[in-house]
Amino acid sequence: MACIFCDIVAGRAEASVVHEDEQVLAFMDIRPMTPGHLLVIPKQHATDLAELDAALGGPLFATAQRLAAALRRSPLKPAGINLFLADGVAAGQEVFHVHLHVLPRTPGDGWGLRGTFQWPHRMTLDAQAGQIRNVLPE
Repeated sequence: MACIFCDIVAGRAEASVVHEDEQVLAFMDIRPMTPGHLLVIPKQHATDLAELDAALGGPLFATAQRLAAALRRSPLKPAGINLFLADGVAAGQEVFHVHLHVLPRTPGDGWGLRGTFQWPHRMTLDAQAGQIRNVLPE
């Protein structure tokens, strides 16, 4: 199955590009949650974070930071910015090419995290921390 983001990088699909360099591409989301909603992608295909070359994480995030600053200076004048990355179907990923959303926020825009926060016991948190630590890649 073809990757729409790879098609955008290759120039086979349209995009409203905001930034491009050797490693990343940033463009307007065609289904924005808020005005000015941007996507930042690595030019090199990676289906998910596990596939993403670690050397691309920094440039991806640095570009998102620059874009967030530009959004704040723009006429859109957001009151805040969210960065959001969905990794996997359960997390809401719909396009299977790593992408970082840069979401301008205004009061009452309707976007946000939904769920119930929990208050686990410290022993539970320590046990989970150990489970994760034990499988950290070198």
